[in-house]
Amino acid sequence: MPSVAAAGAHATWNLLDDVRQLFEFPFMVNAFRAGTIVAVVAGVVGWFMVLRRQAFAGHTLALVGFPGAAGAVWLGVSAAWGFFGFCLAAALLIAGLGAGGGAGYSEESAGIGVVQAFALACGFLFVSLYRGFLNGINALLFGSFLGITNTQVLTLLAVGVGALAVVAMVGRPLLFASVDPDVAAARGVRVRHLSVLFLVLLGLTVAEVSQITGTLLVFALLVMPAATAQLLTARPAVSLALTVVIGLVVTWLGLAVAYFSPYPIGFFVTTFAFAAYVAAAAVRLPRWRRAPATP
Repeated sequence: MPSVAAAGAHATWNLLDDVRQLFEFPFMVNAFRAGTIVAVVAGVVGWFMVLRRQAFAGHTLALVGFPGAAGAVWLGVSAAWGFFGFCLAAALLIAGLGAGGGAGYSEESAGIGVVQAFALACGFLFVSLYRGFLNGINALLFGSFLGITNTQVLTLLAVGVGALAVVAMVGRPLLFASVDPDVAAARGVRVRHLSVLFLVLLGLTVAEVSQITGTLLVFALLVMPAATAQLLTARPAVSLALTVVIGLVVTWLGLAVAYFSPYPIGFFVTTFAFAAYVAAAAVRLPRWRRAPATP
C-alpha cells in the first residue's frame, strides 16, 4: 500500500491540525464514510453472529471474499463484484448444506470447511491466472483506505441500509431463534428460514467489511466488538449498542493512525479491537472470581 505519511502527512501535538489533515483529501473523507457504514453494519450483524455461535461460518465467508475479488480482478471488473458475488454464493451454499438448520455441530462444521477449502483453491487458481501487477493482492488480503470512490461509498450505503432494514424487521424472532432455537421452533418461529436469511446478511456484511479491512482481517470488525460487548453486559439492547460504538471507535482510530503511517489499516483496526477485548476481559475477570461456585 502506498504510504500517505511519506507523501507529507505527519502527526503533531496539535489535535485540531491532525484532524484537519485527516479530512484534507477527498479519499480520506470517503474512507471515513465507508468505514462508518461498515462498522455499523458489521457491529449489528456480527453481534447476532457471535450470539448464534456462527463465527466459523463468518470466517469461511471472509476467506471466500478473496477468491471472489481475485477472480473479478482477473476478469477485469471491480473487485466489489467479486466480493459480493462470491460471499453471497457461499452463504447460500452453506445454507444449502444445512448450516444453522438443525444439523449437528460436527456435520455443520464439516460442510463449512468443505466450502472454505474449495474457495481457497479457487483463489490460488485466480491469482495464478492473473499475469498483471499483483501488489493489489495485498490490499485484498489486508485492506486499504486509498482510492475509495464516491460510487463505492454509495454502494456500501445502499447495501448497509438494506441489511439493517432486514435485521430491524426480523430482529425479535431472530433473537429468539438465536437464544433458544428449539423453543422458538415450537412457538412457530421459522427457524430454518431465519437461518438462511441471516447467512445471506452475513455474506453481504463480510463483503462490505472486506473492502476496508481485507479478507484476512474481517473479524476485527465482525467478531471483536461483539465479543467485547457481550463480555461486558448480558442485556441485549445495551450489548448491541455497545458493539456498534466499539466498532466505530476502533475503525476511526485505525483510519487516523494508518493515515499517518506506512502500514495497512487492517493491522491498526485489529490491534485496537483486540486491545478493547483484552480490557473487557480484564474488567470481567474479578467478577468471575467473585462469583459463587455452583454445586
